[in-house]
Amino acid sequence: MHKKSWLVVIVVVILGGAGWYGYHATTTKTTTSSSSKIRSDSAVKKDINSRLVYGEINKQKSETKTLTATAKNTKYTLNNMYTKVNPYGSSPLTAVAIFHTKQAAKVTYTVVGKTAKTSITNSTSKYTKNHSLQVLGLYANYNNKVKVTVTYKNKTTKTKTIRLKTQKLPSSLSSIKVNVKKNNKSKMVLGKGNSKLTFMVRTTISGKNKSKNFSFGMDADGTIRWYTTRPTSHIFKQLSNGHLLIWTKSKKSNSYFNELVEMDYTGKIYKTYRLNHKAWGKTAGSKKQNHNQIHHDVTELPNGDLIATVSDGGRKYVEDTMIVISHKTGKITKVINMKKILPAKFYENYSATKSSKYMGKTDWFHENSVYYDSTDNSLIISSRNQDLVMKIDYKTEKIKWILSGKKRSAWPKSYRKYLLTAKGKISWPGGQHAAIVDPTTLKNKNSLNLLIFNNNVAVGDTKSSLAKSSGKYSEGVEYHINEKTKTISQVGSYGKSLGKSNFSNIIGSNRYLSSSNRLIDFGWLENGDAANIIEYDTKTKKQVFNVKLTNLGSGGYVYRAERFSLYPTSRTYGTNE
Repeated sequence: MHKKSWLVVIVVVILGGAGWYGYHATTTKTTTSSSSKIRSDSAVKKDINSRLVYGEINKQKSETKTLTATAKNTKYTLNNMYTKVNPYGSSPLTAVAIFHTKQAAKVTYTVVGKTAKTSITNSTSKYTKNHSLQVLGLYANYNNKVKVTVTYKNKTTKTKTIRLKTQKLPSSLSSIKVNVKKNNKSKMVLGKGNSKLTFMVRTTISGKNKSKNFSFGMDADGTIRWYTTRPTSHIFKQLSNGHLLIWTKSKKSNSYFNELVEMDYTGKIYKTYRLNHKAWGKTAGSKKQNHNQIHHDVTELPNGDLIATVSDGGRKYVEDTMIVISHKTGKITKVINMKKILPAKFYENYSATKSSKYMGKTDWFHENSVYYDSTDNSLIISSRNQDLVMKIDYKTEKIKWILSGKKRSAWPKSYRKYLLTAKGKISWPGGQHAAIVDPTTLKNKNSLNLLIFNNNVAVGDTKSSLAKSSGKYSEGVEYHINEKTKTISQVGSYGKSLGKSNFSNIIGSNRYLSSSNRLIDFGWLENGDAANIIEYDTKTKKQVFNVKLTNLGSGGYVYRAERFSLYPTSRTYGTNE
């Protein structure tokens, strides 16, 4: 991650029903025409009503107090450690280990793996006499062996091996079938101490019976080494301070998601943002109420605030607005409504998709990602239902450029100056997801490399090449954009050779791992029953990791795949977004 002074975690808010029901495009013509006024920013703020709440933090105070007191107790030594598995009750494959040494020392500790490159190691950086360790990456239903080595200033060492027994996986995870087809561990990006896991971010749809599709992380063998029992839907991010940000429920029994929670891997909660789950309001004539304000993405801004994708709370449209939430107060400080930026005809006369999920509302934009570019204080936005990725100035909201799968003639003349022109043959975006930037190109003035997962779905009236290839394959694509000349060229892609079997009509991601490696999530295969996550080498075009997941459970699709470290320090912005 970036240092906090410039890291931005982009929060792309995910609609509770962003599975098949939320995304699926049809050819049904349901042209809408609206002359209603765009909702005011004040109305959006009032309806969503984001704020900080402290109930869950207060519930953890007794455990935090116990651990703090234990850390000061000198009776716990290297040979007599205090240990507790799942200290906060929501991260079963984690533990704390606490002990005291008479002399100041550094500590290195390892959860011993079952095969090569599955042992997970971490080290403390300072000499101290009091040691409180977060032990992460335990195996489920196993008497884990953990080796703890202390190194004193005189370079002498002592080692102690402890055992940590864990519970079995919940049935919703143990029932998933994991088939690791390839794991070239010497070529995979596994991080320092093999601490990077491949995290499966779930798309859990709202509903009491769909609250156990937990997000989880697996090692190079495909073995689950971390999961949370907090229901999560779409938002699963790593913040600049190393904490996680998840979209979850204030109560597991709720049929809706209504909280953004900042927590660490042990499950300790640091901040809870609660939103009004009824903010959408009822469509005219409907007896039903929409739920779940945040839908696809959330990102952290350099000052620690969060920008999230939401709906405007009105009775006509969904998934076309962003809000900025203060990390200090939890209140909304800024609203960006895409209806104020794009042509009115795009939303007033939209006919490309239809979904009963929205109860008559129009999903004309369907924003599924937002990325903050700190080099010029701008936002890069992905809109599935307009087949476009665009960049706007964060402050003024003026357009900088547009990458569009639409025909040029579909754009009013006043917008055509923003359209990127292709240099050579490129794959035009169609129903794409997860637009991010290759972090090594952020230092370049007026140019960058853009990564997307191109579902390759022609939504509406598109360029002929997109219409012809639509539905035949999906791919991770990387472009080079010259922002000064507004030209675009394609510098890499992977997925076309896999053909129809890896066509993902909805969801997916394409992540930067290193200068050579990318991680691609083909998240919706076999009508949502399967997902295929592939890490490949951009130079050799060879796969180094390939895992297929089946029997995912209702609503439990792999929305995105991330490669996060259990022990994050600093990172290059963009690698984990």
